[in-house]
Parts: sequence; structure tokens; C-alpha cells
Amino acid sequence: MADTAGVTADDGAPGGAGSLRRTLSFRDLVVYGLLFIAPMAPVGIFGTLQATSHGAITSVYVVATVAMAFTAYSYAQMVRVAPKAGSVYAYARVGLGEGAGFVAGWMAMLDYLLIPAVAYLFSGIALHALVPQVHQWVWTAVAVVVTTLLNLSGVRTAAVVGFAVLALEIAALVVFVVAAVWALAAHGARRGWSVPLTGEGGFSPDAVLAAVSVAVLSYLGFDAIASFAEEASGGSRRVARAVVTCLVVAGVLFAVQTYLAALLAPMSAAELAARPAEQGAAFYTTVDSAVGGRLHDLVAVSKAVGAAFAALAGQAAAGRLLFAMARDRRLPGAMATVDAGSGVPRRALLGAALVTLVAAVWAATRDDGPARLSSIVNVGALTAFALLHASVIGWFGIRRRAGVPGVLRHVVVPLAGLAVVIAVLVAASRTAQLVGGVWLAVGLGVLAMQYARRPRVGPARN
Repeated sequence: MADTAGVTADDGAPGGAGSLRRTLSFRDLVVYGLLFIAPMAPVGIFGTLQATSHGAITSVYVVATVAMAFTAYSYAQMVRVAPKAGSVYAYARVGLGEGAGFVAGWMAMLDYLLIPAVAYLFSGIALHALVPQVHQWVWTAVAVVVTTLLNLSGVRTAAVVGFAVLALEIAALVVFVVAAVWALAAHGARRGWSVPLTGEGGFSPDAVLAAVSVAVLSYLGFDAIASFAEEASGGSRRVARAVVTCLVVAGVLFAVQTYLAALLAPMSAAELAARPAEQGAAFYTTVDSAVGGRLHDLVAVSKAVGAAFAALAGQAAAGRLLFAMARDRRLPGAMATVDAGSGVPRRALLGAALVTLVAAVWAATRDDGPARLSSIVNVGALTAFALLHASVIGWFGIRRRAGVPGVLRHVVVPLAGLAVVIAVLVAASRTAQLVGGVWLAVGLGVLAMQYARRPRVGPARN
């Protein structure tokens, strides 16, 4: 049924009257994933990870990449089962049932709406540092408006612009790598070549694992690729391959940049641990001391622009999640529409944009805004990841909808992924756990009301 916003979505089958358009290539999917993650994501937490891991920061990212590979593998399994917009919502719905699907989508919604808000906030802060005459909340709002307009213009347009921005981010990273290699060749390393892998004073598994619980937050967003399953040309296999590729590329980029920065860092891990105030700027301090201020500015600009476009990818994924849940009558049906001109879920995108705008601008007006917002973004995603792993076991291992399950692929790997997710959730801050628990309770209340409103079917008559 048509309306002024576009076409009411059908069941999502490709080619349906309200279905999303299959226009995204494999490259486009990887671009969206890397944009959301951001190639230089470790910059902001470099000092924290150095201090926590006792200097073994590169090992932290190697272990974190392996840990997140379990989640990527589960995504690759389930995207073939349910190649629909909505990602983990769709997977839990078919693997565990409608109730679990709603909970997965509800918890993922917290992640997909707040991670873009954090990225917009960081972009506003960086731009304010470059142009201090304009308040950071104004820059934050501008970033929201610009990226929202790009998303509304169509998924292909946003992907093309996103590719250009990603290329600039990669270029900035390449400049850093070249400059770091030159500095190492000219002046040598400040510590042993193996220290970023083994740590200062010996390898500490406990310290590395503690740092991994923080480092995995750098990867949140690669799963957004699965949200574009109905818009990807080439089918679900291409989406699965893009998810895994994005994670591997990000892991390599993170390991390389942290290894070089750790060799050049003027402060040891012990010194950073003793001076927590120095941890946030540790990467920039390293660039200044080893290479110079000009590269500092390049990295800052790259982070400012990259953060805004990470939010673009996150906002697009959030819009697809809201669209999918509305299409299944789990959210207001007004969001279950596809714009006839651009082929995007316009109302769902605008709804996501409004929430992120309010959250980001509110945080930008407060001194403790970044800390408050950043502390709660991971719980929703991690809870959704847990249900994702359970969905693999439910679909293949318990319900056996695909024949005899493979013990390693469909039981051992998702169980290992579930264990990793639970460990990270346990290590999350109390504030994050509290907010996540409240959000979950509200979601369960909404679910209960939806079930209560369903018409009851009486006993059959002979």
C-alpha cells in the first residue's frame, strides 16, 4: 500500500514492491564495514591498552582479532540462512524464535543508535579543536545533518562518498606508517623490537586478556555489513565474505599501527599506568616526538572526518534494523517503508538520525559527555552477539534445519564465541551493565505488551 513516504515494505523478498534495491558490490560492503570501524580506531585507546597490557599492545590486537573472528564466523553462517535487513534480529528470529529475535534487535538497537552518536561527538570535538571559534555541539550537529543527507540520497551515493573518505583515512595511515618506518631506520626503536608482542618485563596473559576486553570495542561495527544483505548484489555468500574480509583487514591495520607506535612511544607502559591523564593523548604524543606536528594535524583531521563517516555507516545500519523490525510489526509500521526515489528506508533513517542527533548534541554540551556516552555503547552489541552465537546453535545444532550439524562449525565455534562475549560483558563498567539491564527490561516489557495484544485463537470446532 503506497503512502507519501514511499512504498510499504513487503516481506523483503528481492524484487518485491517494497524491497530494498540490490546495488551494493563486495567493495561497497567492505567500505561500509571499515568506515564504521575506522582504520585508525586504536588511536584513542592506544595509551590505555599500553598501560593495561604492560606494553604488549600488538598481541592484544592479535588476540582480539582472533576473538572477534568467532563472531564474524557466526555472522557468515547465519547470513546465508536469513539474508535480510536487520542482521542479528533476523538471525535470532529464525534460529531461536520471534521473542529472542525481538530481544536481539532491541539490544542491537542500543548499539546501532549510540555508536554513531559517539562518533559524531568525537568528530565535533576534533573539528572544534581545529576551529575553536565554533562550539563542538554545532560541529556535532553539522556532522549529523551532512551524513544524514548522504544516507537519504541513496545507498550507492553514500557508498561512493564513503569510499573516498575511507581512501583518505587509509592514506593518512600509510603516511604514518612510512614516517614511522623512516624514524625507526634513522633513529632506532626506543625499546626492544619484540616488546609490543611480549610486553615490558615479560608476557602477562592476564594483562593481555584484560586489555582485550577493551580492544574488542575497536571492532564494533564490522557486523553492520550484514544489515545490507537485501541490498547486496551477489547474494548472501558475498555478504559473508565481506564480513570476514573486513575483520581481517581491520585486524592487520590495527596490529601494524600499534606495533610501530609502541616502538616509538616516548613513555613506557609503566609510566602510562602511573599517569592516567597522559593515556588519552599517548598516540599523538608519540607522533609529535617521533615524526613532528604536521603529521599530528593530519591524524587529527583524518580522525575528525573518519568519525563522521563511521557514524554515516552506523546510521545506515540502524535505519535498516528499524526498517526490518517495523516490517515485522515489532516497531511502528510507518518506518517499514522504502522511498520510491532513493530506494532507502527514509523514515527509519530519519528516526535513527533524530535519536543520534539528540544523544550526540546532549553529550557535546557536557564536560563528562564523552565518558558517559562511551561507557554504554558496547553492552547492546555484545548482548546481540551472544544471541547470534546461540542462533547458530539453535538453527543448526538443535532444530537441525540444515541437516546434520557440523560439531566444530555449528557448536564448538559459536560456544567459543559466546564465552568470549560473556567474558567481555562481565568486564564492562557497572554503568554500562546498568544501562544495558534497564534497556533490556524495557524491551522485555514492550515484548510482553505485544504478546498481550495478539488475538487469542480459540479451540477448534469440529
